[in-house]
Amino acid sequence: MYRDIEKDLLHWKKQENPIPLLLRGARQVGKTYVVEKFGREQFEQLVTINFELQPEMIHCFESLEPSEIINAIFLLTHKKIEPQSTLLFLDEIQDCPNAIRALRYFKEKLPKLHVIGAGSLLEFTLNDTAFRMPVGRVQSLYLKPLSFKEYLVGSDNKQLREWIESIDLHSKITKPIHERLLRLVREYMILGGMPAVLQSYFTMHDLGDCMNIQTALLSTYRQDFGKYAKKSDHRYLQRLFEKIPGLIGENFKYSKVDPDMRSRDIKDALYLLQNAGLTYPIYSTSASGLPLASLINEKKFKVLFLDVGLITRTGKLESELLLNNNIILVNRGMLAEQFVGQELLAYTSCYEEANLYFWSREQRSSMAEVDFVTTVDAKIIPIEVKAGTTGHLKSIKIFMQEKKSTLGLRISQQPLSYDNNILSLPFYMTGEISRIVKIGDLS
Repeated sequence: MYRDIEKDLLHWKKQENPIPLLLRGARQVGKTYVVEKFGREQFEQLVTINFELQPEMIHCFESLEPSEIINAIFLLTHKKIEPQSTLLFLDEIQDCPNAIRALRYFKEKLPKLHVIGAGSLLEFTLNDTAFRMPVGRVQSLYLKPLSFKEYLVGSDNKQLREWIESIDLHSKITKPIHERLLRLVREYMILGGMPAVLQSYFTMHDLGDCMNIQTALLSTYRQDFGKYAKKSDHRYLQRLFEKIPGLIGENFKYSKVDPDMRSRDIKDALYLLQNAGLTYPIYSTSASGLPLASLINEKKFKVLFLDVGLITRTGKLESELLLNNNIILVNRGMLAEQFVGQELLAYTSCYEEANLYFWSREQRSSMAEVDFVTTVDAKIIPIEVKAGTTGHLKSIKIFMQEKKSTLGLRISQQPLSYDNNILSLPFYMTGEISRIVKIGDLS
């Protein structure tokens, strides 16, 4: 299964002195698969140490001296680690904090050795106030579920991906191609981007089996609560985990999770789910300048879930409903907003932690809310998501007038078009926002 991050890993391999990598992301998004595939294809030897499965290997890192670590690994595995020809992969590295600390010394004393660390619950170690991250000596990469374009490649639709990536405002999109791509979007909304689900679908094309895998994944996430939360916190995590899929697209209110629970307890649980990579905050920004992050209201936010397919599964909708043309409209278009948010995260550079923003104005005479706000170069762009085939753009026009913005963006089932400073992109082109804005004559 091809992942776009492989290009970044290959670029990293070719560097003369590759800085050690930490591959970060939620459990089951494919971190181990990607690194081991990369190691087998690009190196003479791959040496994998999984600290969860091989806890005895933790003792190899009692010293932070790279030569002593490598010798200790050799004595236990009989594998000789050679710079430039070996990829050393430290999996579930959060179980061995000393291994994270040692990355700094690999960089300083063995600069030609390729080392990658990964871990599903790594954020809890990195965000621990007692842990000191080796700043400047380690590079982070972020992996998320498969994007829609990665899904096209995996489903033998690579040519459609290449075609999407070549479209401009002058391209003619025929109705059959447009409708086929929208069908694939609906299919992706059912399946999502979790590798285990898609691997099964690409092999067996059994939707029922995919749903069983999705159910198992959701259960795995619940079982993980015990790894990063006190037992007394479990009921808050459980309740929040159950409620979040139904709150996508809404301003987050603690009372909507459970009116009988304290806001502070729900807030703490939400922080834990974010560290586990299961949710992403979408903060309200005034969008009055750059960077958007400097103008946020941390008390006003929405929540995005890890994966659209898992959200679809939590709804326990029958397959007949899932396969019809109305899935994009399910739950007030919630799946459409999740899809777009997930795509915006997916196409953020894997070298940076992705952030999402929205904009709202609460005036009695003129309330308005824009689903997402993004930037392309120095241009601030409001984005409205329209699940149906029709819909007004009142909020986006208010934003453009108030912020003196020269471009607004609608993502919907409508074909590509540009009219009156509104760029309309179909769902399957969400990943092309930056490219279209840069190459298009949009003023």
